[in-house]
Parts: sequence; C-alpha cells; structure tokens
Amino acid sequence: MATGSDFPSIDDTPREIGLHTPEWFELSFLDFTEDLERAVERGRNGLAIYFGMDDCPYCEAMIHENLAQPDIRQYFSEHFDVIALDVQGSRDVVTLDGDVVSERTFAVERRLNFTPAFTFFDAEGNEIHRIRGYYPPYRFRAALEYVIDRHDRDGSFRDYLDRADPPPKFDVDDINVRDFFQSPPHMLDRSRIPAQRPLVVFFERRACHACDVLHSEPLQDDSVLDLIRLFDAVQLDLDADTPVITPAGERTTAEEWGRELDIHWAPTMVFYDERGQEIIRIDSVVALTRLRNVMNYVLTRAYEEYPTFERWRAAGAE
Repeated sequence: MATGSDFPSIDDTPREIGLHTPEWFELSFLDFTEDLERAVERGRNGLAIYFGMDDCPYCEAMIHENLAQPDIRQYFSEHFDVIALDVQGSRDVVTLDGDVVSERTFAVERRLNFTPAFTFFDAEGNEIHRIRGYYPPYRFRAALEYVIDRHDRDGSFRDYLDRADPPPKFDVDDINVRDFFQSPPHMLDRSRIPAQRPLVVFFERRACHACDVLHSEPLQDDSVLDLIRLFDAVQLDLDADTPVITPAGERTTAEEWGRELDIHWAPTMVFYDERGQEIIRIDSVVALTRLRNVMNYVLTRAYEEYPTFERWRAAGAE
C-alpha cells in the first residue's frame, strides 16, 4: 500500500510552469521510424513517446518526483529511448505508419485526455501500452515493469497488478461513504431510455490511500460538491460482487465490470452521457482543479466540440 511519502501531493492550481523535459530524453527530428531504428541499434527494447503540455502541474510532478529518481531514470533509459511531444504542438511528426500529422493531431488520435502521458512501442513498432495521467512513483515503476518485461503478452495491466500485488481483503477500513452516492440497487441502464443527467461511477477499494486522498482533499471542496450533485453518482467496490446493471444494460458485478473496463487504478471515475456512452475517465492521480474542470467538460457537453479534455483546456474554455 502506498504511504504518504510514496504519494506526492499535487497542487494543480493554474500557474506558469513551462514545458520541460529531462536532459536524458533523446533529441528527435520527429520521424518515429528513424527514432525507433536508432533505439534498436542502441540495444533498446523500443521507443517511448512522452506527451507533455505547457504549465502542467502533473507533468512537473512526473519530471521532479518520478523521472528524477535514479532507479526509475536508469531502468527507463536502459530499455527505451524517450522522445517528447507537446500535446498542443504544431510540429509535424512522421508516425510509424508513415503518416504525417501534427503533434496535436497525434495526441488526439491516441485519446490522450490527460498529461503527462506515455505510449510505448516495441522493436517492431507495435504499441505495447499507454500511460495516461500521473501515477505516483510506486505505480509508475509497476507500469514500467509491465512494459519492459512484456507482461502485456500475458494479460492486461490490471491482471498484472492483481498477480503482483493481490487486492487487499479487509474486514475493516471500509470505502468512503458519501451522501451524494446513490444507494443500491445499481440499475444504470441508459441504453433504451436516456437519463436526465450524466453519470459518474467511482470505482474504489477498501484501505485505499489514494481513495482517502481523493475524499479528504478535492471531494471536500464546495465547488466540486456543487458540481457532483448535478450527476447521478455511484460508488462501486472493485473487489465486491455487488450486482450492477451497466449503462449498456448488461447484468454483471462491480468486480467483473471493473475488470471488463480494465480499471487498474483506485479511485477511477468513469463519466457517461445520458445515453450510456462513456465520455471520459480519470484513472490516475487527480487534484482539485483537474477534477473540477473534467466535471465542467462533461456538464457543458464540451466533448461534442473538443475531442479531448486537453484540447478543451488549451482553448481556455475551463
């Protein structure tokens, strides 16, 4: 379980930070085929692409809390060449498929809603895994191990984490109960009759430090609470056999549904529209400003105009 020292506190208040990358990232002319060939010639497993954004507090935490740690830097750089892109950048990149697109378009095609993000390609140019958003160092190390040791061949990242560190089973330390969560039964079907409001499903776990941080910090803010009451909000225990009818009308359990959705981070918030289509999910560390903005992105239906949350944020619409 993560401790306080393993879980950096992030102040995501908007401020000037700039766009920075570590000096050990590789310089690139943004032709990914050339970058991959050079990485393989250097004995690397493949190519990693980092997506950052100007004035991003989570990118700042990734660089200063994660990538600055000697063991992470060495492990990462020994196995992958890493090149950096700006998710709002206009430079042309040549993809591994030979297409020429802008940095911005490449990020949108990969549905990268949150920075920082990484996408990993093996020596043959096949995508292995994507990391969207900020993970604390202990979880980031696990993601690197999953990619570098090619555990993707054996199953999802969720499966790997469950094998490496089975979910805790406790009789105490219950999940955080809040008055804005709907009581069971969880009949979330929206496939035939649209609902009146969007839906947010909180997937959590017992004895979950990250869940406690979410409830004790951003979910104590009055502006966030005002927004969340405009949603149908449901809380599910990822390790429970609680019956659920999903927004698509399927009968399942909380544990089975979480596995089907490949939920590997607790807490994860999955947002659905009135017809049961997933809009966006937050499956990484989230603080006050990002959470509030994501809810506004959903409530204002900005996703109909902006294909990703970061495009909406860059437009200044938050």
